Amino acid sequence: MSLLPLLLIVIGLILLAIARRGRRSAGLPEGRVEYSDTGAERRPEAPLFSPRYRLTGRPDYLVEHNGAFIPVEVKSRPAPDEPYESHIFQLTAYCLLVEETYGKRPPYGIIRYRDRGFQVPYTAERKRALELILEQMRTDLHSGNVARSHDDPARCARCGYRHLCEESLV
Repeated sequence: MSLLPLLLIVIGLILLAIARRGRRSAGLPEGRVEYSDTGAERRPEAPLFSPRYRLTGRPDYLVEHNGAFIPVEVKSRPAPDEPYESHIFQLTAYCLLVEETYGKRPPYGIIRYRDRGFQVPYTAERKRALELILEQMRTDLHSGNVARSHDDPARCARCGYRHLCEESLV
């Protein structure tokens, strides 16, 4: 009897265990990776777009898990005690884009920091807060002037609205 089939099965099980460990360390839930914007696996996907909200974005991963599409945003910095509010709203925007694109509301999204991940529920309250932020951003954009929110000349120099800003640092 040949040992080759047994050897191939053992190698396959080892590779499967390595892949599962890699998925866990990346903070991805079990399921099929439907979308990836990291460029590591293949050419980056087209961004998700919502004409209704005039919003576009690219989550780092979109994983199909139990019939739902879960957006995953990966951050390179160490985890804070709680996710930063800006990261929560970024993830909420991805959840909104998934809901608009696929017609199914994701129950949550994941923010994966270098050393820890957070599962962030996609609630009606978060969605409404995001809608209010988007409305305010559009109002500010149409006002012709957006107040400076920092004291960093390097950041100011890279800003696309510097030419409109009355508070420019450079």
